[in-house]
Amino acid sequence: MRILIAGASGAIGRPLVRRLRANQHEVFALTRSPGSASLKEIGAEPVIADALDAAAVKDAVGRIRPDAVINELTSLPRRYTPAEMKAASERDRKVRVEGNINLLAALRDAGVSRYLLQSSGFWYEPGAGLADESVPFIASASSGVEAGARTYLELEARASATPGIEFVALRYGFFYGPGTWYTREGDIGDQVRRQQVPIIGEGQGVFSFVHIDDAAWATAAALEGPPGAYNIVDGNPSPQHLWLAAFARAAGAPAPPRISEEEALRASGPDAVYYATRLRGASNEKAGRELEFPSAPA
Repeated sequence: MRILIAGASGAIGRPLVRRLRANQHEVFALTRSPGSASLKEIGAEPVIADALDAAAVKDAVGRIRPDAVINELTSLPRRYTPAEMKAASERDRKVRVEGNINLLAALRDAGVSRYLLQSSGFWYEPGAGLADESVPFIASASSGVEAGARTYLELEARASATPGIEFVALRYGFFYGPGTWYTREGDIGDQVRRQQVPIIGEGQGVFSFVHIDDAAWATAAALEGPPGAYNIVDGNPSPQHLWLAAFARAAGAPAPPRISEEEALRASGPDAVYYATRLRGASNEKAGRELEFPSAPA
């Protein structure tokens, strides 16, 4: 297949390019920068266009005429802190929403048959057990969580309503592994060693993680699997008090401090409390069944 990736310089971009090349696909990478030697080094042909420039995107997609487009567009900060995430949120939403609109508008004339979109597997409505893909996104939560869930809902709804394409929503969990925040050497590892990431309340919020290489594997598999939404998450979602303690040990850090929900509200705000205490884990059963996802339980 001829594959065009938008957002190939993000956390999942490099492992995804390597996986696609290993699967013998011809890979093109939409990029704003003419100096894209790193993309060429791993086997992707740079295509110069700003995802926020509708005309440039249409021209690029029309010239490449890919069989599939993979949208991994984000604009996230290097550091994962409440302040930096808040500062980046408007730009990140703009890149995701407008980039999605521009890519979708370019598909029909270029004869693109399949569209894969980065979505979220960790903002499901609270409830018992792990959420499958039929569970709706959060409707009522802290302001930042609500805004994020609305963005993903908007992205998926627009893609689903676009005629003539096979649409796949890739509902990733929290990325961990090389190039992500969640590594021993990464930003979260550093914060945990500094005792800056506490267990909040009972720490019962359930996090769904996925290794960046597994996410790339599943994305490549979704090029040929049935259209639809997939939770791309590991098979062992864990409450905050468990995964954070295990991560601290792996990072060579002391046990995480514990603080009350009230203390966390004052220090970090309601979004941090929501994640730590109300987040719902996601089931990867469908991805295991339809995509043979390697992290799916047997």
